[in-house]
Amino acid sequence: MKAIVVKDQAAGMAGMTLVERPEPTPALNDVVVQVHASGFTPGELTWPSTWTDRLGRDRTPSIPGHELAGVVSALGYGTTGLSVGQRVFGLTDWTRDGTLAEYAAVEARNLAPLPGDVDFTVGASLPISGLTAWQGLFVHGRFQAGQSVLVHGAAGGVGSLVTQLAREAGAYVIGTGRAADRQTALDFGAQEFVDLGDDALEDIAGVDLVFDVIGGDIQKRSAGLVRAGGTLVTIAGPPEAQPADGLTVDFVVEADRAQLGEVVQRIRDGRLRTHIGNVATLDDAVAAFNSTERIKGKTIIRVRS
Repeated sequence: MKAIVVKDQAAGMAGMTLVERPEPTPALNDVVVQVHASGFTPGELTWPSTWTDRLGRDRTPSIPGHELAGVVSALGYGTTGLSVGQRVFGLTDWTRDGTLAEYAAVEARNLAPLPGDVDFTVGASLPISGLTAWQGLFVHGRFQAGQSVLVHGAAGGVGSLVTQLAREAGAYVIGTGRAADRQTALDFGAQEFVDLGDDALEDIAGVDLVFDVIGGDIQKRSAGLVRAGGTLVTIAGPPEAQPADGLTVDFVVEADRAQLGEVVQRIRDGRLRTHIGNVATLDDAVAAFNSTERIKGKTIIRVRS
């Protein structure tokens, strides 16, 4: 099968190559998915799990990508809940070969049914962004209707879904980003927008929940924006500062079939839309990921037409 592999961590995305690899075989409780579309997060090339297995052993050349949508082509021993020929989407394990390939082996519990009226490209754009938004808001952030939410990167893949989910759940949403992202963030439902280049972030004060995807100085300054009893939720690493009288949660997204179902149902209902910026073929994936042009939205690799 065709697959994108990486074997040199220092090379980053420039070290990606398209090669031929053996098709995977399903282990206990696995399925093999014929991949129709795949998502990729550039940051994963800095994750230890891309380069080593759970015991710290080198596992390169490894196949990156952890989001997929496709069709089940084989079942491992003991696998239940899914069937051959079923449309699925989901989030694959961090320490196994991923989804930038024609086939991928995945634990069945990490996948959810993909309804027939949802395109594979849309399905592949949802697992990381959708689950991160859902878990950050409702699991770790414990959001309640009527609260205010500050969403960093509100025009991005995660931030745009956080914005939409929060608005639907009854939040007052303040989005942040670059000046060029203002209209996009407002279109996704933000009621205010803070230009992180020109506006004073500190003018926004007393929010119930900050959802941080940026880290660094922005994350540190954001701690002071949380009102008493509020929460700073981040996916950008352990925070350097804590809210004066609130909580901080730094989390890593986890696969969850029920939550994937909640997200995709909102896509079907028109209550949620994903932010896809570019769609490329597997043959063109390396060039797409190494483009010097800034792409707004997520790049999805269409593995099969």
